[in-house]
Amino acid sequence: MISLDPRGLVNRALLVGVSEYDFTEPPHGVPGDLPSVKRNLNRMREALAGGQVFGERDVKVLPSPSLAEFGQALQRSAREAEGLLLVYFAGHGAIPSGGDELFLQMRDAKVIAGRHTVFHGAEKFSDLLATMLATSPAQRIVVVLDCCFAGNAAPVWEHFDDKRRVLLLMSVQANHRIDAGDARTPTPFTAALAALLDEDRDTTLSDLADRLRGRMTALGLRTLRDDPWEPQLRTDLGVDVLLRSKATEDGGGNPVLPVPVPVPPPPGPGPVLRSFRALLSAPLAPLRGVCATLIGRFRTIVVPHPPRRAVVRVVLPAVLAAGLLGLGVYGLLRHAGYVGDAPACDPPLELRVLTDPDLEPTIRAAADAYLTSDENTTGDGCRRTGATVYSAGSSDVVGALRGQTGAWQEPPDEDVNPQRDIGPQPDIWIPASRAEVDRVEDGQDTDAVAGLEADEEPLAYSPVVLAVPQNIASEALEDRTGLSLGEMVGDLTARDENAAVRRPDPEFTDMGLLATVGLYGEDGRAVARGERLVAQPGSPSPTAAELLCTLPDDDAVDNSTAALVPEFLLRSGVGCDLTTRSPRLAQYPDDVPGVEPTFVRVMWRGGHRDAPARDASAERFRDWLAGERGGGQVFARYGFRSADDQKLLDEEHVAEGVLREPTPLDESAGRDAMARTLDAYQEAGGPGRVLFLLDSSGSMTRLWKGPSGGPGLLRQSLGGLGGQDEYGVWAVAGTGDDPAYGALLPLGPHTRAEAERAVDTGARVRDAEADPHAALLAALDEMRDRGDDRRPQLIVHLTDGEDNNRLTGDRLDDVLTAARTSGVPVTVVSLQSGGCDRDRPDRRIADASDGRCLDADDDLGAALHDEVARTGTGEG
Repeated sequence: MISLDPRGLVNRALLVGVSEYDFTEPPHGVPGDLPSVKRNLNRMREALAGGQVFGERDVKVLPSPSLAEFGQALQRSAREAEGLLLVYFAGHGAIPSGGDELFLQMRDAKVIAGRHTVFHGAEKFSDLLATMLATSPAQRIVVVLDCCFAGNAAPVWEHFDDKRRVLLLMSVQANHRIDAGDARTPTPFTAALAALLDEDRDTTLSDLADRLRGRMTALGLRTLRDDPWEPQLRTDLGVDVLLRSKATEDGGGNPVLPVPVPVPPPPGPGPVLRSFRALLSAPLAPLRGVCATLIGRFRTIVVPHPPRRAVVRVVLPAVLAAGLLGLGVYGLLRHAGYVGDAPACDPPLELRVLTDPDLEPTIRAAADAYLTSDENTTGDGCRRTGATVYSAGSSDVVGALRGQTGAWQEPPDEDVNPQRDIGPQPDIWIPASRAEVDRVEDGQDTDAVAGLEADEEPLAYSPVVLAVPQNIASEALEDRTGLSLGEMVGDLTARDENAAVRRPDPEFTDMGLLATVGLYGEDGRAVARGERLVAQPGSPSPTAAELLCTLPDDDAVDNSTAALVPEFLLRSGVGCDLTTRSPRLAQYPDDVPGVEPTFVRVMWRGGHRDAPARDASAERFRDWLAGERGGGQVFARYGFRSADDQKLLDEEHVAEGVLREPTPLDESAGRDAMARTLDAYQEAGGPGRVLFLLDSSGSMTRLWKGPSGGPGLLRQSLGGLGGQDEYGVWAVAGTGDDPAYGALLPLGPHTRAEAERAVDTGARVRDAEADPHAALLAALDEMRDRGDDRRPQLIVHLTDGEDNNRLTGDRLDDVLTAARTSGVPVTVVSLQSGGCDRDRPDRRIADASDGRCLDADDDLGAALHDEVARTGTGEG
């Protein structure tokens, strides 16, 4: 059997227990809260941390997370694990009709039941497996599920071709619901599981599963269908992993702690003291064993059957006095240098280093190198400082340092708790841009309990590049430098109409926000245009590294999708090396700010007790990190450039696809640009505004009725709009003295029913021609005037194109100019075949506005719905 012993490797356990749910009322709520699950987490943490495979810091507890919070924690634990990754889930499990998938329901879970059941706020088990396999270098991945229908995860696991390193333990067989048990105790399955993990024996997962089934059978536990409750195990043939190791004990029944390798002692005393030193330099654990043995001997020989009080009053004080005398002599001699083969090192002061998620691997490597460096070692061979490196979402960190430092120091309640959501109070913060420091200082509360001291110069530099698959990239130097991001994307889509662009989440990593600065332009008005350039199904990847890991999930996507990522990732790589990625060439847009890791000292009010020592430790680490022979070597190894001249720090080992000296580069991000871009990005996901222009001229008669007619397509697209969105409908028919358009539905919020009613009763074909020139100019003016609230906006023009003879010459140029400068995308729906050919007016208007042109060759109903849904909330 291929069994892994992960001791000594980097192991991680993520314990997720959803005991409280936001939505428990019918018709869309989950069945109810699960108070017993709250007790599961502490019980499992105790059981795992006591087994020598996981240390206390290797186990992360995640109580009642939202789906987004769970995703972030999962990716972080998955990236960090090298030996064993264990993910435990307890909460509500749900299956759709047919049971072909299992959904793990998080705190924000909702159930929309109908012809097709939809589970919002739930992690699909296949997505969970895919995420772990794509992001984790762990040699073994163990998933433990304590939920209803847990056994339905087995067929999902079976369908994964690369499942060999995944071991799956399920609380119950497929299609069975289970009882959560008493609220005062853990759930029955977890109680039995933790009890077996407490047993002091070598325990592999397969052994644990066998004993677990026997234990639950002996307890007589049954499912809610009154069948025997039978936990299930799925592993590939012969694959196993050690979960707990039996403790090694001395003769007194005490665990023997690992003894560090001794260093040569300093010149010492003569043979008598050396012999005494050898006697006293034994580890303390065996000394406790000797004491225990002596007590036993006293009880057996001196007082064979003494009353308990006699032992306490006579024997125990004598033994303790002897022990304390020995320890006192031992301590004095050790302090004097006569005892012990190694110097007496005090525990090093621990620095807490918070950084951006995409910088974490580099900063962690730098911290590891610093810990063993000469600069961090005393003359006696002792370590001066330790360092704990961790990361959190960049927007969360900036928000907490601006307005939640008091809550970070002393959380007032569960709602606002940066210690839980971000991590411990940092001594050092290393964001990816100095602009983030400026954002904190510009808006920090007057009663903040944390102050920042930022270095003037960054530690290193890395441009954000457009990493284009080689099969669709241009190798010409003029295409790879000296252009704006918009120009590069335009050239890319001109070469390959199927090309797409993606960027990481601007709220979670600074890399995504820096890329978005370029997408939105200097004035930040081209929000809709920028978002359309990076439109994708689902949410953006949280980090740039994760983006590069998920693209290869689909070869067609990987081969046609450019990624906005920091250049250093093309050298250092990411944590999914088993995944084959499309080779990429780096293009260097001149309007996207670069990554500039900046050292920031964070000082907390009330931290004066060890302030001098902590200041000295932080300063030593800063000097080493900024030095060429210290941190400079780590930044070079990870593919960074010099902050001074932007040259590669390691010019001998240059990643494929990277230019040695690209120019020009946009060096730094400004505070205002970063803040403005983040606000615009957050607003872009809010309520939108859509103006429909419905061609109602006489030529539309044959294209009017039915679901594929103009009004029918408009009605179908209303599903992408919600009650908070604003939208309106203009009927476009009229030329000369006649009005070019008339409002069927005024711009504003509406229910879908009233919108459909307005279209059904008011939309009529007129015996008139249309003037798209006048209608489009008026629509662009209308949206520009309303655009100060920065809502996402869209104009939809539904037409048969018969009146495009009024869109030629200067009249077409007027519309194209207005479309380019308005910042409002125009989606043109041409109801004739070929209406979106490259030189046709409809296509040119859509391209000028960074919109989209759809014609009869497309699936118009679905495509238009998607376009509208990108602007609207889709909640109504």
